[in-house]
Amino acid sequence: MEDQPALQTDRLTLRPFTLDDVAEVRPLVSEREIAATTLNIPHPYPDGEAENWISKHKPFYDEGKAITFAIILSETGKLIGAIGLGIKRKHAHAEMGYWIGKPYWNKGYCTEAAREILNYGFKMLELNRIHSHHMTKNPQSGKVMQKMGMSYEGTLRQHVMKDGEYQDLAIYAITRDQYDS
Repeated sequence: MEDQPALQTDRLTLRPFTLDDVAEVRPLVSEREIAATTLNIPHPYPDGEAENWISKHKPFYDEGKAITFAIILSETGKLIGAIGLGIKRKHAHAEMGYWIGKPYWNKGYCTEAAREILNYGFKMLELNRIHSHHMTKNPQSGKVMQKMGMSYEGTLRQHVMKDGEYQDLAIYAITRDQYDS
């Protein structure tokens, strides 16, 4: 497979992670508020976890299973978060996931990155559907999904366990025909 591309928006560069990003990833995901509303980020964030996570990106991309981008502020080169797609080729769909470092919340960066990933998923990967979910205790994530044009499909009650508590997940999705219209 060819190398993972970099994507550009008005304010952001979305590019593959490298091990050079570890020093910036760790403090961003070590914030309790990040871990509390994401399923795959533990708190406290263990030593070596950023390296482990980043080292999986290229093999997953090469196998066509996932694509993960570092979200970079174009003006400063600062890493502010991550966004990606878990891809199911057989069904031509993907699940979008993202996190933004706490200092960069409420600035529209996540929505901007997510819109570019939707475009990439539908146009370049030729997906038919992209879905995402958020813990209902994190309504801001749901607002991002709504802003990118996803429709609410329902809530999975007490669907996952996070920090010893069952969490409800709200599901959103958009199909290619909705995106193109």
